[in-house]
Amino acid sequence: MEDFKLALQRLAKAVAVITTADKHGRYAMSATAVSELSMDPPSMLICVNKSASLYPVLESGAPFIINILHHQQTDISIACSGKVKGEARFQVGNWIETASGVHRLSGAQASIICQNVKTIEFGTHAIFIGEVKEVFIESTPDPLVYVDRRYGKVEDAKLA
Repeated sequence: MEDFKLALQRLAKAVAVITTADKHGRYAMSATAVSELSMDPPSMLICVNKSASLYPVLESGAPFIINILHHQQTDISIACSGKVKGEARFQVGNWIETASGVHRLSGAQASIICQNVKTIEFGTHAIFIGEVKEVFIESTPDPLVYVDRRYGKVEDAKLA
């Protein structure tokens, strides 16, 4: 499995912060296991470790938001990656409550609000499928990327 981990370090991915909420509070998690699923209906999927604090909230069917980070938002990703816990994750960045009660990140490249419609469990994780309900776009594409266990931006990848 060490070779598998090394192989995945070569897979550059855009960084997002997933947010959700319930009657007990707000939850946020940095993620790279995020993908579009379908255009009809418009849908996204996220992969979440069952040990994550927001897992039980998502498992209960709560809506979620995928906040796609700008390359200058590394601090927000770090705050939401386990180094900071609970409500303190929302102390970094400007968070705006949506009609669903879930907070989106102002200044993110895009925020995609999803109705949680299906869960598929596999191994240590679950795939949550969300039907897209609303999208906010705030800047031109300049994503924060994660590759080889470090943050960067697209031009750092030396794309031709």
